[in-house]
Amino acid sequence: MSYIAESELIINSRGAVYHLNLRPEELAPIVITVGDPDRVKEVSKHFDKIEVQQQHREFVTHTGTIGTKRISVVSTGIGPDNIDIVLNELDALTNIDFHTRTIKKELSGLTIIRVGTSGSLQEDIPVDSFVVTTHALGIDNLMNYYRQDNNEEEQAILGQFIMHTQLDSQFSKPYLNTGGSFVLKNFVDGFYHGITVTCPGFYGPQGRVLRLALRYPDLIDRLSTFTYGNNRITNFEMETSAIYGLGKLLGHQCLSISAIVANRVRKEFSKDGQAAVEKLIEKTLGIITGM
Repeated sequence: MSYIAESELIINSRGAVYHLNLRPEELAPIVITVGDPDRVKEVSKHFDKIEVQQQHREFVTHTGTIGTKRISVVSTGIGPDNIDIVLNELDALTNIDFHTRTIKKELSGLTIIRVGTSGSLQEDIPVDSFVVTTHALGIDNLMNYYRQDNNEEEQAILGQFIMHTQLDSQFSKPYLNTGGSFVLKNFVDGFYHGITVTCPGFYGPQGRVLRLALRYPDLIDRLSTFTYGNNRITNFEMETSAIYGLGKLLGHQCLSISAIVANRVRKEFSKDGQAAVEKLIEKTLGIITGM
């Protein structure tokens, strides 16, 4: 196998991958990602035991156990660019030998579950509810830097989306990937399901107007009215498409679960988003321990 140069995979003085500051043995096979570094402790407080605590920049990791399940919770910060760092480094910790700097002959798959917040794009999906992403549709450009193929269903949804929204070349080329079927089947009761759109920003890319005029002022209407068969766009945020795209290429089972803190159609915002996130964390951990 080819040697991976020091400039391509940066390993620090304690033998840890650079951004996450983790050694391979410090990562569990089940990984929960959260955007907010302060949310890591809100997940790990439910662990029976915390064995690892590491931090570098906005990347905080706690690894521990609940019963017999070993779980890591990792903060990613905001945006697809950070996900590019986190997913590649999680995979490197799992599938690259840090001593020989070569890819392992036998590859392992992680279960990666994003627990985050999001805005609803459907009137009937209220604030404080939970959405599971069946398909992640990216208008953020990240996955256009990687070689990837879509199956027939993904190609059809993507083609219909481009036709419906009429997004021109001012936007990056949209891309789409499907959630991990093994983990998705465990998250059914108590969740809405649908397509999540990932945006490269919080204001203009999500249709918010403060002082700047928008090139596509009707973008939210275009997104909320899109359908393909039984599929509709339920919500949008800033990480899921990158998680699904990189996870699929690297062979990991990925799922994104969001607490809805805003309904953009009804112009409503949660009165207690923190409480909604705490309920989602508890529900998610309960499902994980039963998987």
